[in-house]
Amino acid sequence: MQTSDFDYHLPPELIAQTPAEPRDSSRLLALHRHRPDDGIEHRQFRDLTDYLRPGDLMVFNRSRVIPARLHGTESRSGATVEVLLVRRLEPGIWQALGRPGRRLRAGAEIVIDPHSPDAGRTDGLRIEILETHENGLRTVRLSREDELDNLGELPLPPYIKETPDDPERYQTVYADAPGSVAAPTAGLHFTDGMLKSIRDLGVQTAWVTLHVGLDTFRPVHGENIGEHKIHTEWFDLPQDTADAINRARRDGHRIIAVGTTTVRTLEHVARDSGGNIIATSGDADLFITPGHQFRLVDAMLTNFHLPRSTLLMLVSAFAGRERIFAAYHEAIQRQYRFYSFGDAMLIL
Repeated sequence: MQTSDFDYHLPPELIAQTPAEPRDSSRLLALHRHRPDDGIEHRQFRDLTDYLRPGDLMVFNRSRVIPARLHGTESRSGATVEVLLVRRLEPGIWQALGRPGRRLRAGAEIVIDPHSPDAGRTDGLRIEILETHENGLRTVRLSREDELDNLGELPLPPYIKETPDDPERYQTVYADAPGSVAAPTAGLHFTDGMLKSIRDLGVQTAWVTLHVGLDTFRPVHGENIGEHKIHTEWFDLPQDTADAINRARRDGHRIIAVGTTTVRTLEHVARDSGGNIIATSGDADLFITPGHQFRLVDAMLTNFHLPRSTLLMLVSAFAGRERIFAAYHEAIQRQYRFYSFGDAMLIL
């Protein structure tokens, strides 16, 4: 398959600009992979429990979005620049994107203004460009990381033009592990009450962490999918989650991944496990495309993804490209809301 096989046209008015209120009032398209008909059902997200069974294991990504977008000036020229922190490599050292790129060469220093109206009381922040890379990334050093909460902004995707009144609406209700530069958006639909209802049904819950990184922002540009190099993202799968997964597999229960980030974590670990899942952390480098043999995930909850994206390729690998594109076509016809703040899809 080629990248153009994963292209489609979305009317701009279907790109959700604001989150559903309340969270669980979004719509839900349920797609049954193995039904002989189109397998599509149209529901509300709060109907999710109708598709769950006692003993199911739902796995969530607890990563929290950090205020990774910083605005400042280049110290020598005074030019206005923007820096987007992408991944923490070690204390104080980050991978980052920036614009304009010509201002962000090795040796440049960016001063983040401590006197902006939204900064509060702060001593300011300096960012030194240590190295530039061919893919547009920079390696940078922050003078202090403890000022990010004061000076940074949540890095909303470029297709969202409105900033939510409440920044917590771009966080899941269970997010407690800071490190992502984009929200694991399938989890945005859950409320505390809905999580309780799921557990009351007898569904087990478990947690992983995967810090969402660069590929969320970048479509696949080349036509040959096999030549696309996916960026690694740090993950952690703790012992209690490993135990829950092994128990669910032993007892014949489904493993339901909440979000493509959780899918990527589970399938990366399963690929390297040799059978029994063990607690592990590291860099996930698995690029899931059609033909991938899923080892752990039996069902997934996700949102509607951008054309030509690695995430659209992932869900196509799980459900089949033709079924996914038929479901997307119907979702567009029925005016579903797309992307980060959009509606949900449950693939069974």
